[in-house]
Amino acid sequence: AGVCPTKALTMVPQEQEAAQQDVFNYMVANVAAKEDVADLTVKGSQFKKPLLEFSGSCAGCAETSYARLITQLFGDRMYISNATGCSSIWGGPAATSPYATTAEGKGPAWANSLFEDNAEHGLGMYLGQKAIRERLIAQVKGMAESDQASESFKAAFQAFLDTKDDSTANAPAAKALIAELEKAAAEGCPVAPAVLAEKEYLSKKSVWIFGGDGWAYDIGFGGVDHALASGEDINILVFDTEVYSNTGGQASKSTPVGSVAQFAAAGKSVKKKDLASIMMSYGYVYVAQVAMGADMNQCLKAMHEAESYHGPSIVIAYAPCINHGIKGGMGVSMNEEKKAVAAGYWHTFRFDPRRADNGENPFQLDSKKPSASYRDFIMGEVRYNSLTRAFPQRAEQLFEKAEKYAEEKYEKFAHMASEEE
Repeated sequence: AGVCPTKALTMVPQEQEAAQQDVFNYMVANVAAKEDVADLTVKGSQFKKPLLEFSGSCAGCAETSYARLITQLFGDRMYISNATGCSSIWGGPAATSPYATTAEGKGPAWANSLFEDNAEHGLGMYLGQKAIRERLIAQVKGMAESDQASESFKAAFQAFLDTKDDSTANAPAAKALIAELEKAAAEGCPVAPAVLAEKEYLSKKSVWIFGGDGWAYDIGFGGVDHALASGEDINILVFDTEVYSNTGGQASKSTPVGSVAQFAAAGKSVKKKDLASIMMSYGYVYVAQVAMGADMNQCLKAMHEAESYHGPSIVIAYAPCINHGIKGGMGVSMNEEKKAVAAGYWHTFRFDPRRADNGENPFQLDSKKPSASYRDFIMGEVRYNSLTRAFPQRAEQLFEKAEKYAEEKYEKFAHMASEEE
């Protein structure tokens, strides 16, 4: 409600709206996605049905905003491998699932894996379906090359091949090919029934690997690095809360200088690990940092570009958390993201290897030069301002270091963005 541009939403107690349950049920049953107006703009994307709903997250949790958006864009063809952590708790609570399906019964296929091997698990999900799909394509290719294949079958197979690596365009092409396979099976083709038995693997899938910073920066980092270095067409989404959120707020390598957390009660003394720069060093990995509340358009572009890139991608999303102790509460988490970028605390950018192939600079810095006070921003969160009361002199020293590091990081990114390819 706080970020609605027209202030059309008002939060009220659930009991107050109980009489509207029949209206809600009608809307769920009868109102469909508006595909004729849905597109990849901020407004247009919201006409797509979210395939994540009623999660068990903390109120105002930023993680679910990113996951929800991804399901709107790619949910009907998604595989998700989810690291243990907050996102596996709100994403897979016992006996229920917040992930939903379309009217055709398609939705995210979700699985949870351990902290230490989630990236490898997600890579395995991708490689498994890739092997099945390639076998099916080879079988269909043999059918298309047969002198008994109809022209409509050959045309459907060619349309399928032309869109094979595009999960959006391949969906209708796969559907048309399956229709031709069903015709072939009805006419006695001996190969078609076997292919149809595994027809769900024909369309291009969008494979995503979800997890928090404790997983991606720390315990699962080796797997994240291995999966991205493989060059395979996988996508990683990091919910960066800058702390181990699910286990009570322990410091991670994502925790910035001066932040108070468990195991860093006197404020963390070393700077945050630069995961994005590490992954950009490969040159062939799509890398983005986003903050939805700061720039919804940039966030949407990054999600689309990451998924459409025929190679590995990682999107690191700033996610305000209840452990931060935000002044104003979690109801202002989106605005907190905006403040973080304005203060130069968080930077948004995209590194797209395809641009280098076209002779362009692959790095685009989307956030502008800081226009607000870094110190004022961090003083709005208990994880920082509590240090001024417990250890005032140390707080001043660490905050000076933190501000210096943030300025240096922005200058580094600004230099990268200005370089000629």
